[in-house]
Amino acid sequence: MTATCTARAAQPALAAELVTDEAAFARLAPAWDRLYARCAAATPFQSHAWLHSWWLSYGRPGRLRLVLVRSGEELVAAAPLMLVRRPLPALVPLGGAISDYADLLLDDDDAGGAAGALTETLADTARTALIDFREVRPGGAVERVYDRWPGPRRVLRDSVCLELPAVPMDELVARLPSNKAQRVRAKLRKLTALGVRRRAVGPEDVDAALGRLLELHRLQWQGRKVTSEHLSPRFRAHLVRAVGPMVRSGSAVVTEFRLDGEVVAVDLSLLSPGLAGGYLYGAHPGLRERKADVAVMLLDACAEQAAAAGRGTLSLLRGDEPYKHHWRPEPVVNQRLLLARRRTAPLLTAALCDAAARQRGKEVLRRWRERGQG
Repeated sequence: MTATCTARAAQPALAAELVTDEAAFARLAPAWDRLYARCAAATPFQSHAWLHSWWLSYGRPGRLRLVLVRSGEELVAAAPLMLVRRPLPALVPLGGAISDYADLLLDDDDAGGAAGALTETLADTARTALIDFREVRPGGAVERVYDRWPGPRRVLRDSVCLELPAVPMDELVARLPSNKAQRVRAKLRKLTALGVRRRAVGPEDVDAALGRLLELHRLQWQGRKVTSEHLSPRFRAHLVRAVGPMVRSGSAVVTEFRLDGEVVAVDLSLLSPGLAGGYLYGAHPGLRERKADVAVMLLDACAEQAAAAGRGTLSLLRGDEPYKHHWRPEPVVNQRLLLARRRTAPLLTAALCDAAARQRGKEVLRRWRERGQG
């Protein structure tokens, strides 16, 4: 399906298309990467390496829906989606639950033509399905589509992410109350006294380092509740495929921490022009036995990476865990953007009812836990 609209006279015509072929998705990498670099709102989870690898591990045949807009030969907008049937027929972003942010890509220089063409083609592509964008960071490119959407639409709250300024560790420590700051400085000195050393892994060593990361991750959570997907073969395959290209392009850093010549921790941080965040790590339980504060060690490394590259934000990514609040982060609530056509308005109503019911369930569970602790 191809739709063409005329842009300003000085610009090439805009052509929108729907791509459902997996091989064509793979071939888009160079053009996708150029567009990614021109979209300031993009997070690492919108990079081609991440999304294409995710599709190979988690996609379902026949469900791929890539809505693209080109200006001449150049890609100026891209919505990476897939069709799901349950619980409602919907187009949802690629990346799934293992991605902390979802979005589409739009050229920052677009004066509205590409956004309009993308919106029109998304509406045509949706047909009898709802469009459901979960986990959109405020300011995401998809907001420019939402603003133009001709049918029923709603914005809901989604997950909380905690964010810090992308500054060196000493500046993060200076933001803390004096007694907490003294404790963090003592922990940093302890890491130095133990002789913990870190190094960024080169592209040629990434695969082996990721293997160590996942093994250490399994070891550190042994006997405790863990995200089981992180231990699955498909997740391992996804990371190995995605992270090597991301390291080469500068959108990921794999850091190894050594003690007495042995790798005792490995961290994976993901980077985009405006944001850096620690995604996954593995640490040997022996570090805690030696009184090494793993959280401080990891944040020190990630803060250095973020500050050196001039990122605006150091994200602690999704989750409102108490330990993150020690650093006095700013809570930023992701958005869920729901877009329907007139004839699919009942799907929007059903999605809103389901979201409200789930929220009520969470409130009941929270009150029950509070009474149990009282």
